[in-house]
Amino acid sequence: MLRNLIIGMTLLVLCAGIPAVSAQMGGDQAWYRIHCNIDGANVYFDGQYQGTTYGGTLDVPVYTTGAPYNTIRVEKSGYQAYSANLPSSPAAGETRDVYATLQPVETAGSIHVTSSPSGAAIYLNGNYRGTAPLTIQSLSPGTYTLEAERSGYRSDLSTVTVRAGQQSNIQFTLTPIEQYGAIKVTSSPSGAYVYMDGVYKGRTPLTLSSVSAAKHNIELDLANYYDWRSTVTVSPGVTSYVNAHLTSIPSETAGVIDVVSYPAGADVFLDNRYQGKTPAAGVYTISNVPVGSHTMRVALSGYQDYTTSVSVSAATTSHVTATLQPGQSTTTGSISVTSSPSGAEVYIDNAYKGITPLTVDGVATGTHAVRVALSGYGDWATTVQVGAGSTASASASLSPVPTEAPHAGVAPFAVIGALGILGLSVALRRRD
Repeated sequence: MLRNLIIGMTLLVLCAGIPAVSAQMGGDQAWYRIHCNIDGANVYFDGQYQGTTYGGTLDVPVYTTGAPYNTIRVEKSGYQAYSANLPSSPAAGETRDVYATLQPVETAGSIHVTSSPSGAAIYLNGNYRGTAPLTIQSLSPGTYTLEAERSGYRSDLSTVTVRAGQQSNIQFTLTPIEQYGAIKVTSSPSGAYVYMDGVYKGRTPLTLSSVSAAKHNIELDLANYYDWRSTVTVSPGVTSYVNAHLTSIPSETAGVIDVVSYPAGADVFLDNRYQGKTPAAGVYTISNVPVGSHTMRVALSGYQDYTTSVSVSAATTSHVTATLQPGQSTTTGSISVTSSPSGAEVYIDNAYKGITPLTVDGVATGTHAVRVALSGYGDWATTVQVGAGSTASASASLSPVPTEAPHAGVAPFAVIGALGILGLSVALRRRD
């Protein structure tokens, strides 16, 4: 009996989705034959389930005496549903064909990647996929990490969301990596003024650091010598060397001045520019002096300055003999200021004078306050004694300002205050 019950239920299930052929023979019955490209699709008339396609078709019986059906919907998971109006009802005993084509649902997306400059290597979730411009196909919906890398540029990272059936677009704009080298400049003779790209940098010998990797124009200037110019290419992490052999101005346009002083050891100034000291025995020679009239000043501490006018002729030597008289000089001197690093602001007696390295002429004799300041570094200050006709030196070694540590706040003070109040409270209670 149980066996018969199982067989009966099985037949009932099998017949539920397949209309009985014998039923088609009824006099008031007709049929819609649903043709579908996908087996296992569910068919609905006016929202009512009619069966499942098998072998490409499903026959749905209708009764000519009943209310007609109007719409059909065919659907299956993974496919777009098909909906349409049913054709007019078939006559009794007839079969009317209806065709439903199901399209698969798009389940993948893509990413189109470009970069500026182009040619960047593209990594998807850490895996190399090619160089931009690039389209990455067949990606499941979700969020992905993209990275772009190119030599000489900073890598860039981004996330992008992929949606089924859609293409996501992303553009990477890469930033060049700033690279630096150095230039070491020497000259023969030394002491020449150095200009890089038209900006004064100091005097030879000189090392220029943190120079951008590119071509730069170097110019050297020294009195009585022709200007010297060159172009140097700086490579990242490399020191380029420039050694300039300066050519003196021909003697046809210059002469020589020999200077002797009594006593010796005096400072020699030509047109208020310091030249050197007279030797203990012999003559101090100034070469390549332009033709014309010049002012010569010889100064020594404890003596009055000796000043005279000197006429210089081409290819000749003019002579100056300075016999210094004891007494206090009332003229001025100079202050030479350097700093490490260079480029710092110089203040003398709180008056701004320029940028290091710097020589300030025309400074009154006596004691002067020198202050050197540079952003990011602590100020440096000293005092110098300026003598008449001499140059006082100040060399500042600047220290970076340490990053200020976070304030501890008022917590310790609050704890101490709380303890004090607690102690006072206990004392008052004891008195009570």
